[in-house]
Amino acid sequence: MQKNQHLRNILELNLAMLFISTSGALGRYIDMPVPVIIGFRAIFAGILIFLYCKFKGISFTTSSKDRPIIILSGVLMGIHWITYFYALKFSNVAVGMLSIFTYPVITAFLEPILLKTKFQKVHLLLAFLVLLGIYFLVPDLDFSNSYTKAVVLGILSALAYSIRNLIMKTKVGNYNGSVLMWYQLIVVSIFLTPFLFFMNSSGIASQWLPLLTLALLTTALGHTLFLSSFKRFSITTASIISSVQPVYGIIIGMIFLQEIPKFSTIIGGTLILTSVVIESIRTYK
Repeated sequence: MQKNQHLRNILELNLAMLFISTSGALGRYIDMPVPVIIGFRAIFAGILIFLYCKFKGISFTTSSKDRPIIILSGVLMGIHWITYFYALKFSNVAVGMLSIFTYPVITAFLEPILLKTKFQKVHLLLAFLVLLGIYFLVPDLDFSNSYTKAVVLGILSALAYSIRNLIMKTKVGNYNGSVLMWYQLIVVSIFLTPFLFFMNSSGIASQWLPLLTLALLTTALGHTLFLSSFKRFSITTASIISSVQPVYGIIIGMIFLQEIPKFSTIIGGTLILTSVVIESIRTYK
């Protein structure tokens, strides 16, 4: 019975990754300035999650001592999204998505420090596989190259995402995942709403459907499911399993954008997927 429940948890986490992985193709497809895209994304997703919580009768009450951490997590989430979407604009779905998956490596080192958990040596091996995959992604670090810029931005995005996940791990057991996600979206919306007036946001008239998809499927459903998974997995385990996300994203990019990855990208993706399978089997036993 316990193994069946664990298998269900693994499948739910992978479903969350499938939803989140749509961000790559959508980020490349939507033709608007990045702060505008993320601003609309946060506003639309915030409205959707608010309506869901009201429908379910979920309380929005939070403790005053937890609010600074929740606000900080919202700031980090905004930084993660903006740097990630710029990485997508500088490259393609494959490079943009794979570059942020240095975050399992960062998480494996930060989790024992920030959350005082036991350091597991196996995570070094799995993190190394992910890092090796990134090496195949950009073997020549030329900073005048837009793809190299994309990878650097991806690593910055990964750092923000890793810290956000770790600090939210301490709070996710006390609140509903949808409520925590809603507060983070409110923070992102407040910071980015001014950009909707100062940057060109006229594209919303023709691109409201992909933006709504980004808000509903990627953000409201995907990120809420992922946040909820923190109750059942360590952040490092959730991070390494979530490395399947770029594989899903690349396939979606191939289908909808006709972006065919290079052979070296396929090698990198295979190494990342290998770490996912190993960690899934290891945690299932």
